Amino acid sequence: MVFAMVLIGGITRLTGSGLSMVEWRPLMGMLPPLTDAEWQRVFGIYQQSPQYAEVNAWMGLADFQRIFFWEYLHRLFGRLIGVVVMVPGLYFLARRRLRGRPAKWVIASFVFGGLQGVLGWWMVKSGLVDRPEVSHFRLAAHLSLALFVGCWIWWLMLDLRVTVAHEADSRLKRWGWIFMAILAVQIVYGAFMAGTRAGYMYQSWPDMHGQFWPDGAWTRPSGNLTSNPIFIHFFHRTLAWGVLVLGLWHAWRLRDVARKASIFLASSLALQFVLGVGTIVMAMPIAMAAAHQGGAFLLLSATLMAIHAVSPRSAQSS
Repeated sequence: MVFAMVLIGGITRLTGSGLSMVEWRPLMGMLPPLTDAEWQRVFGIYQQSPQYAEVNAWMGLADFQRIFFWEYLHRLFGRLIGVVVMVPGLYFLARRRLRGRPAKWVIASFVFGGLQGVLGWWMVKSGLVDRPEVSHFRLAAHLSLALFVGCWIWWLMLDLRVTVAHEADSRLKRWGWIFMAILAVQIVYGAFMAGTRAGYMYQSWPDMHGQFWPDGAWTRPSGNLTSNPIFIHFFHRTLAWGVLVLGLWHAWRLRDVARKASIFLASSLALQFVLGVGTIVMAMPIAMAAAHQGGAFLLLSATLMAIHAVSPRSAQSS
């Protein structure tokens, strides 16, 4: 479900739908407009937003309903995930089927899920004031927390499920966390790519329109590393090579210790790299760009699985 949520979030962003719902109603927002009068009211509120005034002034009600659909589905699916996690979680907690550390982790999942909803609205608000686009910093924070929550639940599932025992290896575990940190930086810059629309700048690979060090990458002294679209594009695609090489090397070292984790990591790395190249070369097609965002979660999941497989807890619990 988290993977599907990440995909829907990507489609929402790529279709320009994220600013279509300018109200935040955590409880009543589960229901879409059901009457013509309600649709006109919601559309009227949207017409007062910067996105309508500067980008979508041509839209009629039917056009608005198309972009409204994706943002509504995105919020609805978030609520559905909350219900799916919270209802059985509360049941098992009440029946004392979950105790100790697993119980604390489940409770923390509830808290993180709620924070994700608040952070999502905080992100949307940044595009409802002056500019018809959300802050790429808030977008990165929203995506990062979503992936963190998904990984948190994935680790809990790895802890609870019955696995084949693996030999604990502190060196492989340490390197796994180092690789995870590098991957996190890459994902944050992927969000910067989306938020600054840097992905549309170059449609060639491996060069950037004939250059490997593009002009303008260092010409903006203010916020260059995090706000210059040229540098962001350069850094994201350059770091991708490092992630690929280091990740494949890590997967190779895991081959005799945790074979399934090794295969999962190597295959998700290859898939994500191909999707990233295709997304750039084909000028950000919605399906491929959304799949690339979903691939980030798969790669994180594979990395966590590799870490878990060589952790003392993994060996002892199986």
